[in-house]
Amino acid sequence: MNKGLDFAKILIDWYLTNKRNLPWRKTKDPYIIFLSEIILQQTRVSQGLPYFERFASHFPTVDKLAKAQEQEVLKLWQGLGYYSRARNMHTAAQMVMNNYGGVFPKTYKELLLLKGVGEYTAAAIASFSNDEPVPVVDGNVFRVLARVYGIDADISSSASKKIFQVKAKELMPIDCASDFNQAIMEFGALQCVPKSPSCESCVLAKACVAYSLGKVAEFPVKTKKIKVKKRYLNYLIVEDATGRVMIEKREGKGIWQNLFQFPLVESQKTIAKAVLIEAINNAFDCKIDQLTKCGEKVIHKLSHQELHIQFWSSQTKSKLAESVAVNELVKYPFPIVIAKFIERYWSLSF
Repeated sequence: MNKGLDFAKILIDWYLTNKRNLPWRKTKDPYIIFLSEIILQQTRVSQGLPYFERFASHFPTVDKLAKAQEQEVLKLWQGLGYYSRARNMHTAAQMVMNNYGGVFPKTYKELLLLKGVGEYTAAAIASFSNDEPVPVVDGNVFRVLARVYGIDADISSSASKKIFQVKAKELMPIDCASDFNQAIMEFGALQCVPKSPSCESCVLAKACVAYSLGKVAEFPVKTKKIKVKKRYLNYLIVEDATGRVMIEKREGKGIWQNLFQFPLVESQKTIAKAVLIEAINNAFDCKIDQLTKCGEKVIHKLSHQELHIQFWSSQTKSKLAESVAVNELVKYPFPIVIAKFIERYWSLSF
């Protein structure tokens, strides 16, 4: 018996019995599938589902998303992280309107031309909406294939990705690409999980190389470690006599691009209050002589950065430029760590 076809049949049968009831699986609309795929990048389904429902409700068509203001898109995205995904999603919708007459593309090659759509996302949309036989390869697929077939290629190497793509393509039944791709990803998410999988109850246990060798925990192989950079961010909450505070929009590249924040002084390490006051007076259009810590330092961890965040408060008698009323803060998209501070400090709700 062809092991590839046997693998696919077992996997698809398992999927049809065990798959989760998720809204994007009830449609072939490439735009709705696009929303789900962008939102679920580097995001658990449980976390991403309410965001998907929010976006699908606010922007039910690609036309509505394309016409939205970026600030509105970022506000809806607030708290999900990796905000470049939201900006790219917005740009991609505009590209569909401008380059495809508002008809969302379904083919792998066309999808790759959209902003923020890489090989994995293009393959997912093309196969789920159009049953195009292109393999999806994400972390779940790496793990399933590496364990079942004993593939010891280092997944942190870009060259290894081709090995897994070829293997997935070889195993994929041409006439049911959508079910196969969804099955192998779902299997990795629910059954062949990263830690302590239930191998004894696994439908692929008899064929699994890693299980037979007693080395399930050693697959997939990944040697590259992420270097984490520490940054020290001091946010200044200056409130004037009219109850307004200064905010600014983050410009340029980097984390939280185009989101809002309080005036920021970044330092190489924890900074003394006197030094911070001098830096603030040199950098901003307000003069202060007192600063008060707003709670303890917050450590906010991102994939490549560890942010040491301290909020400081001060008052000024002069009217502030670039300021908003405190109760208006909830209308702006802030990074989640700042949004949570606003909720605590002023008892506001986002």
